[in-house]
Amino acid sequence: MSLKVIFAGTPEFAAEHLRAVLNSDHEVIAVYTRPDQPAGRGRKLTASPVKTVAEQADIPVYQPATLRDTDAQTQLAALNADLMIVVAYGLILPQTVLDAPRLGCINVHASLLPRWRGAAPIHRALLAGDIETGVTIMQMNAGLDTGDMLLKARCPITPDMTSERLHDALIECGKPALIDTLASLNTGTAKAEPQDDAEATYAEKLSKAEGNINWSDSADHIDRQIRGLTPWPGAYTQWQGQTLRIHQARPGDRIATKPPGTIEQMGSDNMVVACGRGTLVVERLQMPGKKAMSAADVLNARRAAFEADPIFGNTQPQPTEAAQ
Repeated sequence: MSLKVIFAGTPEFAAEHLRAVLNSDHEVIAVYTRPDQPAGRGRKLTASPVKTVAEQADIPVYQPATLRDTDAQTQLAALNADLMIVVAYGLILPQTVLDAPRLGCINVHASLLPRWRGAAPIHRALLAGDIETGVTIMQMNAGLDTGDMLLKARCPITPDMTSERLHDALIECGKPALIDTLASLNTGTAKAEPQDDAEATYAEKLSKAEGNINWSDSADHIDRQIRGLTPWPGAYTQWQGQTLRIHQARPGDRIATKPPGTIEQMGSDNMVVACGRGTLVVERLQMPGKKAMSAADVLNARRAAFEADPIFGNTQPQPTEAAQ
């Protein structure tokens, strides 16, 4: 016996989980996704990745602007689903919607709850220097990622992972976890574990300002900042009054001998920059108005300019959390 499910999601992370359910024994009877959004230079209305997958599979798509509307709630309830799967949907589900399917609503969340509840769990895990994260399948309630946990799948964070690479790794971690959870719900063997609120942390939404590199920070901190914010919103610094983006770097072996933000050394394929503690080896960057390039290509074109002006951006100490 298969479950009749509604799938609700919007970005590529959700679309990959939808594909997994479509390839399972369960029946997706409807898909909910955010309304089409303007994209590109022409600001043309563009379908979400989830909508694209649903249309390819010939599944009915619903795109309400809100689920607080009574008509939208009545329409969803009339689908008579066994379960609703929610993955990065982007709309709040009121209690009426949570209660509509026979087995309620479950959510695929990209962290090991209760750590990193909220909007940006992948990025926050990297920024914090976590060595492990994962995916939690939880039974949804009215709180923000506070529901009982049905299954956890763990994923190591390697030292070279960006948020993009971790995103892709968590997709591969989450898909089998979701299918296993559907099986246990279908057979009535699922076991729900309450979260410990005392251990909860919050993954607040990212801002572009977080990408501004403070070279007085340690090399390890800046490395996490670059990896955690790549590809969006991106890590950046200032050079000659313009914004320069750093796409790839790693902590170096050298001890800093110059003030933070100063280029210590320029090799054939990288530049070594002094930090508040340690040095950072910059391997890929983006000059203003240009595409991202290897440090080797940038130095081939601009070595003399960097030799003449080897100082990057903001080196002023940032206020502590308590002082803000």
